[in-house]
Amino acid sequence: MASAITTLAADAPTLSAANTGFMLICSALVMLMTPGLAFFYGGMVRVKSSLNMLMMSFISLGIVTILWVLYGFSLAFGTDSGGFIGWSSDYVGLSGIGITELWDGYTIPVYVFAVFQLMFAVITPALISGALADRVKFSAWALFTALWVTVVYFPVAHWVWGAGGWLFKLGVIDFAGGTAVHINAGAAALGVILVIGKRVGFKKDPMRPHSLPLVMLGAGLLWFGWFGFNAGSWLGNDDGVGAVMFVNTQVATAAAMLAWLGYEKLRHGSFTTLGAASGAVAGLVAITPSGGSCSPLGAIAIGAIAGVVCAMAVGLKYKFNFDDSLDVVGVHLVGGVIGSLLVGLFATGGVQSDAAGLFYGGGLEQLGKQAIGVFSVLAYSLVVSAVLAFLLDKTIGMRVTEDDEVSGIDQVEHAETAYDFSGAGGGASSRSTAAHAPAAAASKKVDA
Repeated sequence: MASAITTLAADAPTLSAANTGFMLICSALVMLMTPGLAFFYGGMVRVKSSLNMLMMSFISLGIVTILWVLYGFSLAFGTDSGGFIGWSSDYVGLSGIGITELWDGYTIPVYVFAVFQLMFAVITPALISGALADRVKFSAWALFTALWVTVVYFPVAHWVWGAGGWLFKLGVIDFAGGTAVHINAGAAALGVILVIGKRVGFKKDPMRPHSLPLVMLGAGLLWFGWFGFNAGSWLGNDDGVGAVMFVNTQVATAAAMLAWLGYEKLRHGSFTTLGAASGAVAGLVAITPSGGSCSPLGAIAIGAIAGVVCAMAVGLKYKFNFDDSLDVVGVHLVGGVIGSLLVGLFATGGVQSDAAGLFYGGGLEQLGKQAIGVFSVLAYSLVVSAVLAFLLDKTIGMRVTEDDEVSGIDQVEHAETAYDFSGAGGGASSRSTAAHAPAAAASKKVDA
């Protein structure tokens, strides 16, 4: 008995300073993705909506952080209850966790795992905001964010990643969030826009990005942060799986960007910066669930498929007449579905698990499991998100007035404009006058 106890003690995981430091860096990288997303979305809208778009991402850093500490971590990663939700009183307020207590079976503290997963919870509702540009009250959006993460994100995260979650037990592979993050957010975006309707002037007025340099900056920050998002999801790199995911993230993103640009050139005759940025994001989305199970050659295929299919999908909003302002459905929902399903084809059976896809002799079993995960999360998020939007719209109202939308949501909701041109071209006299004018008078509306 004594020797057995000694053996168990020797096999028990111990805190790894290397893995802990690595995961703290990855957590910071994932946090950076939300400001990156804010720039990406903020540059894609018109001037009069750019600050509102930035704020719809930034507010998630505040709201979701507090809710995660209070009860979100417990709901997502607490003790399983029926495969659908978790709960552990020690995780409420993160008050019952020892500072050196290790996450289950790993060599990092629970606190580190909790903060890493927090950053996923933060960015997921922020992704939804891109579909709602120009027309949603900021207060309604903040309340929707709080409700949505509570009844949609936290439970779905438990389904997919929580010990005992029903999709986890089924064997659905989602390395870093194809279902829990991207399909979840994309389906929610579709549900909300079907309730709140289209922007004023949709398909009639030009709604071009006001700053493509901001879009490219945001895409670059997303690409950079995504290495933490993906490689960090293995919670360490003692066996090399995280390194494979890192490589596949780069490879698939490059392939998707090139494929999108190639499709765009053939279809529209130009290579656009917006296409390059969107293609890169499509590749990042598609490799998120699949990169831990495929080879680099598989990652090229997954990225290329995602680049072409997502480029085709963004035009569906005009065909089916739904106003997905910044292509959240076309990129995140479609890209998440592609990446999750392609696990069932390209999984080699030799990286994160021994589950093999159809092209590697595994038959259709894994593809069937992936399909169950994809369509269950899609349906749940779509329906519940639409219900939440409907209830908020009928109570406090989700949309600003038509006049406010036309004049500019930045002024209405935030009393600010993104760019102040009041002193542009002025001489010394005008600068002196502006310097002594009251602050309120110095703020002028910028024509969109």
